[in-house]
Amino acid sequence: MYTHENCREAADYIKSQINFTPEALIILGSGLGQVADELENGTVIPYNEIPHFKASTAPSHAGKLVAGRLAGRDVLCMKGRLHIYEGYTPAEVSFPVRAASILGANRLILTCACGGINTSYNVGDLVMLTDYINLTHTGPLVGMDIAGFDARFVDMCHAFDRDYIALAKAKAHKLGTPLSEGVYFYMPGPQFETPAEIKAARVLGGDLVGMSVVHEVIMARRVNMRVAGFGLVTNMAAGILDVPLTEEEIFTEGDKARDRFAGLLKQFVKDM
Repeated sequence: MYTHENCREAADYIKSQINFTPEALIILGSGLGQVADELENGTVIPYNEIPHFKASTAPSHAGKLVAGRLAGRDVLCMKGRLHIYEGYTPAEVSFPVRAASILGANRLILTCACGGINTSYNVGDLVMLTDYINLTHTGPLVGMDIAGFDARFVDMCHAFDRDYIALAKAKAHKLGTPLSEGVYFYMPGPQFETPAEIKAARVLGGDLVGMSVVHEVIMARRVNMRVAGFGLVTNMAAGILDVPLTEEEIFTEGDKARDRFAGLLKQFVKDM
């Protein structure tokens, strides 16, 4: 169980490496980490140097925090995130969000590679997350009151900021970049979902499926961060197409979408 002191130690170390107060934390998902390379005057801090941060072991997740300017804003970029399937708890997965909030960041921008459940989607589509469904695991707030943190109950009616959804759509329209909306269905992984699980997720209202996002969002709302979530459809989910799923296609589609995705993200950050 993390304590206030643990969070402060992580924040203090990051602060010692940078010369600004970050406005936002940007978490970059599978195949999307290249956006961090575009930061101006970037300072790279490996996760293993930050007190109480965990190592990122997922393929293509570099495990580095990059601090710098993006589209005129001072930001922190996580080049790779943490996942439950790596053996981490929800509190460990969401710890970087709390540390960033202590540093002054009041916005969280999430990106993620997703499987498409909604059959109107195509591989390569960008989707703005409007809500999520999580039917597994305890969340990152369990036990926090015992550890001395306040506010056990957190409202999640607007997990993803409505104004940010509108802003992203306006920026996408201006750029001529198609941007759909969708509900993210969380599955812990690391195995891909079965066709029956995807069919159930569709019945329950899921448009996208993935193995991250939700614990970070919960913690962000706990510390009053505004949240925006961008998903990239890297594959159609199990059973929609009669083909096996592989992680290679995730990286391939992330690479293909690099310029389109980075362009939209930078325009969003500029006016967030």
